[in-house]
Amino acid sequence: MAALYVVATPIGNLGDLSQRAQDVLKAVALIAAEDTRVTRALLNHFDIHTPCVSNHRHNEAEKAEPIVARMLDEDIDVALVTDAGTPAISDPGSFLVDEAIRAGIPVYAVPGPNAMAAALSVSGFDTRTFAFYGFLPRKRSELVQKLREITGQIPIAVVHESPHRVIELVETICETLPGCRISASCDLTKYYEKTIRGTAEEVLSALQVNEKAEKGEYCLVLDLHEVQLDGALTALAAPDVAETPELQLFKQMLAGADLRAAMQSLRDAGMKRNLVYAAGERMKALFYENFGAEEDE
Repeated sequence: MAALYVVATPIGNLGDLSQRAQDVLKAVALIAAEDTRVTRALLNHFDIHTPCVSNHRHNEAEKAEPIVARMLDEDIDVALVTDAGTPAISDPGSFLVDEAIRAGIPVYAVPGPNAMAAALSVSGFDTRTFAFYGFLPRKRSELVQKLREITGQIPIAVVHESPHRVIELVETICETLPGCRISASCDLTKYYEKTIRGTAEEVLSALQVNEKAEKGEYCLVLDLHEVQLDGALTALAAPDVAETPELQLFKQMLAGADLRAAMQSLRDAGMKRNLVYAAGERMKALFYENFGAEEDE
């Protein structure tokens, strides 16, 4: 029976292509590649001669169905690869995987290099709970809104950024998320691999004096545990403890905010208004004598 193999490829060091990945790429009848030229260079290095077909961000929605139809008609196995790293993780591939699943074709992971996992592993942060956001919005107003939304939801965030925009991103983080710590990795697994760690301000200074800052893709790990928004410490869950909206309000009030300000902070961080309102009402019911009618909205 036909099968689809999702194969991770090196993010820099060719030595990271596993033996299993090499065996799969040799054995399948066809390779669906993000850029056939990049993949062909990789295959040539390992003396692999499997034919390739393009499956990139701009054509994958149209390519998925005919590739799967061919798999079924010819009963062939296909490998899915991207230029670097794991397919369908901030890279093309999800359309083909979904189409194969819908057609009843088994899909197998051939794991390997992944920039997100590599950056997390060398960050030194508590990464038991994190979220991956890929590339953030380019427009400053949208970027600020997204950063504030992230900060209200998760203690560790991982993002990608191009070398030409990384300084601008970190400048915005400095202005928007006071207290944020960053581990910024570039050229992971390559000869000039570098990771800069520290406060957002320290990382920004290091990037500004680094003559090679504009070379190599960046993967940034943001530690948001100590971020302050609007003068109040953002109440974030411990990695293994979910905090209710009421607890988040209470922690901000302990830090000096009144109930109204604490509620506004949660709304600014992206929490739904109805959740904030309901939590505020429960807090007022619990501490009615302290907050009284003047806190009603």
